[in-house]
Amino acid sequence: MPFDINAIRAAFPSMSDDRIYLDNPAGTQVPQRVVDRMTECLIQANANLGGGFPTSQHAEELVEGARSAMAEFLNAPSDRDIIFGANMTTLTFHVGRSILKSFKAGDEIILGSMCHDANVHPWVLLAQDYGLNVRFFEFDVESFEYDLAKLDDIISDKTKLIALGYASNILGTINPVKAVCEKARSIGALSFIDAVAFAPHGPIDVQDLGCDFLICSTYKFYGPHQGILYGRKDVLETLTPYKVRPAPNALPDCFETGTQNHECLAGVLGALEYLETLTDPGLTSRSARLHSAMANMEAYEAQLGWQLIDGIKNVAGLKIHGITNPNRAAHRVPTISFTIEKRHSAELSKALISKGIYNWAGHSYALEPAQRLDILEQGGVVRLGIGHYNTAEEIERVIDAVKSL
Repeated sequence: MPFDINAIRAAFPSMSDDRIYLDNPAGTQVPQRVVDRMTECLIQANANLGGGFPTSQHAEELVEGARSAMAEFLNAPSDRDIIFGANMTTLTFHVGRSILKSFKAGDEIILGSMCHDANVHPWVLLAQDYGLNVRFFEFDVESFEYDLAKLDDIISDKTKLIALGYASNILGTINPVKAVCEKARSIGALSFIDAVAFAPHGPIDVQDLGCDFLICSTYKFYGPHQGILYGRKDVLETLTPYKVRPAPNALPDCFETGTQNHECLAGVLGALEYLETLTDPGLTSRSARLHSAMANMEAYEAQLGWQLIDGIKNVAGLKIHGITNPNRAAHRVPTISFTIEKRHSAELSKALISKGIYNWAGHSYALEPAQRLDILEQGGVVRLGIGHYNTAEEIERVIDAVKSL
């Protein structure tokens, strides 16, 4: 479906002609539908769940609406497989504690060396608590991709968990998560997929991936600050939830500690309702509409991403840390990070911001890949990330600004 970019930008109240939002990997802007849903919750449904009065009942409708919509966004078998939490990091620490509790000393977990630290250090700390060994699945620093043969070298009958990022939040690489989940399943290990950096850029089908857990955050795809975890029901039912005694014992409530942020959950529903407007006509199910919308966004953003890569890759002294081979186009999201020789990335970032180009500089919490690429002394990278509300005209302005550096 062709994008009506003017209509899309009009849906976002923060859009301005003098701002180019390329800070999207750290958090996207929100459409008016999200603002409306959150306002509705705070005015018409500002009550806790379980009451016999209208505001409580309305709050329950919004929360369950968000849960059902997220299940369809991820193609989960049931909305009972969806667990809400403060953010991805908090959910990983919380549910990770229950996951590793069933392991025994000497068991091993494998972590991806391309991952955001929220899918690394929680496991390292928990492994220390439970006497587990940690091994790293290394990526190739030249191709910016994983070689599955290297996973075969370290996987063993001691492996009980493989935690991997769906896409790198700093390099943009889309990783072979389906193959990794299959390898984990073949030896009876669990798979935990961090989809925070992928979810804004393409459709996700947890049943097709065959993962045991998948985690994401809606503020990366046009919603409020909210973490979401999908867990396979038969796996979740084997885990011990850490909860207070009055909390329900049934899924998913037993893993949702305390009172949830109802206004944010209303915003989650609003974000997914907005995404449905980007779909192909004639689709009757919400799941089909959401997956169609994400596929449409993926195709549009890819064009802008390669426009940017082609425009800056030959700038003197500039190095893009990520895939630049068009034959590997399907293996990256439009998150583009670069350094310029003998320049500190914070200085470069500030220069772009002065031209109205919003961006980030640093390691973006991706400590493992930043260390392996030896870019920390240079201040990490300048990171530019494209969303579906960006335009080709904006990208040309960015290319000119980068060349002027």
